[in-house]
Amino acid sequence: MTDIGDRAEQAGQDIQESRWFDRGIRFGMVVYGIVHLLIAWLAIQLALGSHQETASQKGAMQELAKQPFGSVLLWLVAIGMFVLTLWRVLEACVGHQEYDGGKRWRKRAVSASKAILYGYVAFLALQYAVGSGSSSGGSSSYTAKLMNEPFGRWLVGLIGVGIIAYGVNYARRGWTEKFMENLDARGTAGDVGTAYRWVGKVGYIAKGIAFMIIGGLFVAAAVTHKAKKSGGLDDALHTVLQQPFGQVLLILIGLGIGCYGLFCFARARHLNK
Repeated sequence: MTDIGDRAEQAGQDIQESRWFDRGIRFGMVVYGIVHLLIAWLAIQLALGSHQETASQKGAMQELAKQPFGSVLLWLVAIGMFVLTLWRVLEACVGHQEYDGGKRWRKRAVSASKAILYGYVAFLALQYAVGSGSSSGGSSSYTAKLMNEPFGRWLVGLIGVGIIAYGVNYARRGWTEKFMENLDARGTAGDVGTAYRWVGKVGYIAKGIAFMIIGGLFVAAAVTHKAKKSGGLDDALHTVLQQPFGQVLLILIGLGIGCYGLFCFARARHLNK
């Protein structure tokens, strides 16, 4: 069994070090950046009074589907996001060998959570590419089903706390500029590095805030036993819009999410795995 495990680990490392896999990851980062720019655009449109599309990953897929050759674009998004998902799955299984003990397992847990996020976007793109995206249910319907299960409210609450923690970590990485370790030496030097630093800082903090709001909605749903209080990114942004100065706040968050998309382009160019 040990020999089989060693072989699997070596195979995973060989894939990660492949030149073609590296190119696939860079392509996936470009795709992910485009998705975030679309979400940012939809968020700003929501702040300005448009409610035609959802300001979320689903809304981004709907926008792509309406473009010329929309199906082709969606397939490209699905492929790019699948490569990113595979990358994070490999990291979660055999990666982060440079760390020891608990830190390695924490890093692998983070990679696993990112694999879930990337996989979700890949799944959405695939759904819309084959024409079945509009028939998928909302997050509140899944939450309602879960809350009807034994200990369901506790599970929903724990999911919310987990999402909040993930958002806090995102914002922390933005505030401490730890995200710069994702870029190679050329991406951190000179005026270009300074620009990437500011774009990434704003982007990570904004995305972290969005995650924290989403997590808060799940916790509220668990506490009140009302599944409709939960929701995804679109629900979180609507919640922001309902607050005092909500329009301004939502525009700022939208711009921040756009900055995260731009930083994805920087990662694609200066990828440091």
